[in-house]
Amino acid sequence: MPTATFNNLKPEKKQLVTQALLREFSAHPFADAQVARIVKDAGIARGAFYKYFADLADAYVYLYGVAMRDIHQHIDFQQASGYTAAGYLAYTEQFLASLADNPYRDLIRRHFTENEGALPIPTTLNTPEKLAALPADEWAATILSHEVIRQIMLYPELKTKLLTKFTHTLHQLEGSHR
Repeated sequence: MPTATFNNLKPEKKQLVTQALLREFSAHPFADAQVARIVKDAGIARGAFYKYFADLADAYVYLYGVAMRDIHQHIDFQQASGYTAAGYLAYTEQFLASLADNPYRDLIRRHFTENEGALPIPTTLNTPEKLAALPADEWAATILSHEVIRQIMLYPELKTKLLTKFTHTLHQLEGSHR
């Protein structure tokens, strides 16, 4: 995660660095990303980069976390207590719709196509502990919703088919508890 030095930067400077990271990691696979391009784009010294982040992987994990928090905070989701198929479907559809003109779209697509296996991405939204604590239907719907988003990002031409199958499966999960 970013250092205290980065966290204490003026918001404008932090935004410049974050935008440079976004451009680099959206345009290049993690394996080809370069600190040199990031520092040039951000207008900072190479040494400053290493005062902000331990390494390139640290910067990527930071940026991916920023992207996920930003995307999720803009989704208006009111899940009823317990599992509902409609709730999970609405959340997934809102997430997908939010990606249509989102500045993080290319980053997420590249993450799924090239970077996902390159480094682990810790997330505070769905840690393994949080997921394991969910009731079975919510656990299944959460895992499935993330996979449907991933599949649609990889194969946008299958969006309608995948959402139809997702909807059907969510209703089957809902019906199993009646």
